Amino acid sequence: MRILVTGGAGFIGSAYVRARLAADPAARVTVLDALTYAGVEANLAPVAGHPGYSFVRGDVCDRELVRRLLPGHDAVVHFAAETHVDRSIAGAAPFVRTNVLGTQVLLDAALEHGTGRFLLVSTDEVYGSIAEGSWTEDQPLAPNSPYAASKASADLLALSYHRTHGLDVVVTRCSNNYGPYQFPEKVIPLFTTELLDGRTVPLYGDGGHVRDWLHVDDHCRGIELALARGRAGRVYHLGGGTELTNRELTGRLLAATGRGWEAVRTVPDRQGHDRRYSLDGGRARAELGYEPLIGFEAGLADTVRWYREHRDWWQPLRAGGRTSLRSA
Repeated sequence: MRILVTGGAGFIGSAYVRARLAADPAARVTVLDALTYAGVEANLAPVAGHPGYSFVRGDVCDRELVRRLLPGHDAVVHFAAETHVDRSIAGAAPFVRTNVLGTQVLLDAALEHGTGRFLLVSTDEVYGSIAEGSWTEDQPLAPNSPYAASKASADLLALSYHRTHGLDVVVTRCSNNYGPYQFPEKVIPLFTTELLDGRTVPLYGDGGHVRDWLHVDDHCRGIELALARGRAGRVYHLGGGTELTNRELTGRLLAATGRGWEAVRTVPDRQGHDRRYSLDGGRARAELGYEPLIGFEAGLADTVRWYREHRDWWQPLRAGGRTSLRSA
């Protein structure tokens, strides 16, 4: 199977490409990535010599490029997206362009060329906020940020291509990811790198916002299972099983970096900040056989260790002004 991976130089996309090529010497993967601020081609250096790997620098909104590139591929795994909520609040246009228009361009090309499967990687943020319990895949979408609204739009558009045209579409929605190579504007790499450098970190509001944490390697395993076993037209939840308040998460990062609470500064809460996300993973367990395998304590320790040992990766990104250094 030859797979087109969009956004494959980003955090989750590159983890998926590295895992797939490492697991299968015969695998064939084409990465399409525009290498915008969060796309780092060095993320793919470990697989650059793989005979089945190829890289194309380009925009998912470039209709002619996508139409030329897609033939010969059996599946699309679509990661490419603008993802940072704070950036979407400051300006929504890039999110609508990439996340909605880019998805539509890819769907049209997949339909035109008879692509075997189109897997769209989405987020729990499309549901809004939930005070208690967990969302099932049938929960109506109620996004609260421009980022989440653009992802919800992409989800609905993709599913409409299945219902209207019969395109083999599968959507996965994940909880908050963490792990190596994550761009240092997201909360775990942001706090880790700032604390390692002796700086203070910003905690939104009362720190009581709750997120479920999923190691990127578990997420990529879930995507592989959905690609191979998922039913066309279905949505699958991929969660990590560890819910923490932002204050609890901050405490763990302080302990991991040897810093104290004096390194934390409280900042005004984000506009429209969702209080809690929680996914019901029953469908993915029953239909895909998915369960997260990496415990949060071990996964977080390994992640902090990676950032401690790979300053050569993240310091140039920060020094180049490519991160807004805001909390999540």
